[in-house]
Amino acid sequence: MSMLENSDPEIFHWIQRENLRQEETIELIASENFVSQAVLEANGSELTNKYGEGYPGKRYYGGCEFVDKIEELAISRVCQLFGAEHANVQPHSGANANLAAYMALVEPGDCILGMRLDQGGHLTHGSKVNFSGKLYDFASYGVSKEDGRLQYEEVEQLARDRKPRLIVAGASSYPRIIDFERFSKIAKEVGALFMVDMAHIAGLVAAGLHPSPVPYADVVTSTTHKTLRGIRGGFILCKQEFAKKIDSAVFPGTQGGPLLHSIAAKAVSFGEALKPEFKEYQRQVVANAQALAVRLKERGLDLVSGGTDNHLLLVDITKKVTSGQEAETILGCVNIIANKNKIPYDTQPAQLGSGIRLGTAAVSTRGMGLVEMSLIGDFIADALDARGDETRLAEIKTKVLLFLKKFPLHR
Repeated sequence: MSMLENSDPEIFHWIQRENLRQEETIELIASENFVSQAVLEANGSELTNKYGEGYPGKRYYGGCEFVDKIEELAISRVCQLFGAEHANVQPHSGANANLAAYMALVEPGDCILGMRLDQGGHLTHGSKVNFSGKLYDFASYGVSKEDGRLQYEEVEQLARDRKPRLIVAGASSYPRIIDFERFSKIAKEVGALFMVDMAHIAGLVAAGLHPSPVPYADVVTSTTHKTLRGIRGGFILCKQEFAKKIDSAVFPGTQGGPLLHSIAAKAVSFGEALKPEFKEYQRQVVANAQALAVRLKERGLDLVSGGTDNHLLLVDITKKVTSGQEAETILGCVNIIANKNKIPYDTQPAQLGSGIRLGTAAVSTRGMGLVEMSLIGDFIADALDARGDETRLAEIKTKVLLFLKKFPLHR
């Protein structure tokens, strides 16, 4: 019996149930992945006991000589991984990283350009219900109604009209390559700073499968999970000239004591991402996404922009079911986990949406390849076609469970 099982059987029970859920489902949420046992071990270590406000060598607490070394390793590794001049690894999340970056670069009320949430952007890129939309004057750009791709000429015109202090690039549901060099030129033309939120594509950037924003952006923010395959957390990269402002904006500007156990886990995942096999993994992630896209199109589903260049797909499901919420529910019945999502120019509210967002990072971590993506595409289409047929859905679920036995989560 484990210590947790003995001391708190209720929590132990639900953790075990969650472990089983992960083992017995096809995880296609684009922002989720599975960390290694080494990352889990670091994140659950005795470092959770230590408080360390400040930065290595400049702490407000004693006894930080060893956690200093860990944070320094995390900083060194992530700078090496992305070719950055400076890094801050303390943000608790991607949202915290964005909050600190805005605080460092602009003043409340300043104009910022960001991608619309309902067309692929992120909550922290100017949504009116988020701190970003409440504190700053965001002007939003989107994608073409015709092909679902970013229209850089429109971004350029918006920048000329609004004269923003900061331009933000990056997305949470955009399946195509983002031209950071083009964004940088637009920012320079209007005298704006340039920031990139690469949370979703960080792993692809690290592997050289997506153009890096680091040479072009003044500041780059990211999460450490998703394609980077680390724990849930954030970090910030920047040019040396912004290092002091970024560090001050993180602490004491927006956070107190850093989560030192999380920083250790980040360091482990950065180390894993520096290994040659990580590049092969990322190649498989992209190849899998493209193979899944092909099969879904063959089965009559429409994809926003027609396909993908990265790890995610945005699928228009209106030919099959009434909403993304219904599709999410149906897929959940056959142990396929996805999330409802608005598609560009969607007329349905966010609670319903006309699409689902799918990602291949997690299934690639489990060892699945091109053949399996075709099978998963069939599972998805079959389930949507079986809408309302409980017997058929039960049969598909049985097939999914049998399929997953070939790819154990903990190997």
